[in-house]
Amino acid sequence: MPKWSDYRSVVSMGMIFLATVLLGMLISIPFMSMGFQAFEDPNDLRIPVMYVIFILLFSGAVLFLAKKKKLGIIQGLVLFASGMTLMYVLVIPYNYLLEFLLTNSFIYQHLEELSYLLLFMSLGTAAVLTYILYKYPEWYVVDTLGIIVGAGIIAILGISLGILPLFILMIALAIYDAIAVYKTKHMIDLADAVTEKRLPVVLVVPRTKNYSFRKQKSLKSTLQTKGRREAMFMGLGDIVFPGSLVISAMMFLGSEVTYRGEVVGMEPTLASFGVAITTLAGSLVGFAVLMRFVLKGRPQAGLPLLNSGAILGFAVGYFLIFQDFGFGLW
Repeated sequence: MPKWSDYRSVVSMGMIFLATVLLGMLISIPFMSMGFQAFEDPNDLRIPVMYVIFILLFSGAVLFLAKKKKLGIIQGLVLFASGMTLMYVLVIPYNYLLEFLLTNSFIYQHLEELSYLLLFMSLGTAAVLTYILYKYPEWYVVDTLGIIVGAGIIAILGISLGILPLFILMIALAIYDAIAVYKTKHMIDLADAVTEKRLPVVLVVPRTKNYSFRKQKSLKSTLQTKGRREAMFMGLGDIVFPGSLVISAMMFLGSEVTYRGEVVGMEPTLASFGVAITTLAGSLVGFAVLMRFVLKGRPQAGLPLLNSGAILGFAVGYFLIFQDFGFGLW
């Protein structure tokens, strides 16, 4: 029978989920205007195939290095990628800060110098935060930076992938997640490996007082014991992929931004924002269903429920708002 602290942990994890997606929605608009799209053609159907191949290769590399006791290599790569994502996210508040403190005429006169200053400020802060994560990976540090990194990935992925490629990617990864958790069970080994290095690709919510993520034992050994677990864990990818559909709906169902007759980006409209909200609502429903299984104490594949909830929320919202069955695909 779940205790009150278990439900409190679920609510806390839900708040982390919501905060990450909302922050991703907030920064996706300036990301689009700054040209941070990862792919020139967001509707290229080869992109989800590339992503799936990359994830399979990355998973294989982590398992291989874990077996060889050389997870430091993965730790370095993940910390570097996290630091770069932090840098991109930090560009936005620092850019607004400079615009607030300086006059437009001063900015135009010293544009090149200020660009270097902005880069130095963002890169320097990201380096400091990454170092803190490396030296003191307590759960609140991991969660805070995980939210920022997750929001940055959500924003970039959401503005870089159109709705159909993202649908394909989400369905493929949901199938992979189910196989990896229930069939081959290697996802537990992956989670164990990244937890050992305290990387910001897993979010942590304590269930007990005085819990320390730095003292967290092996996840596999924890799962094998019948005692009450000290914390709840959720992979960052479980937020990133449904969250990316929220951003994609908000952007690619919006209006085109043109410059000299050419489309240079997309911007949200009230209708596209409405579909984004129903997509988010659907993913939260999927999260609630997922947590019912999690509270039973067994490892669960998150993406089948979370991605399904997001896609269904998108479909319902699109039909109610646009009154057709095109779903933005044609």
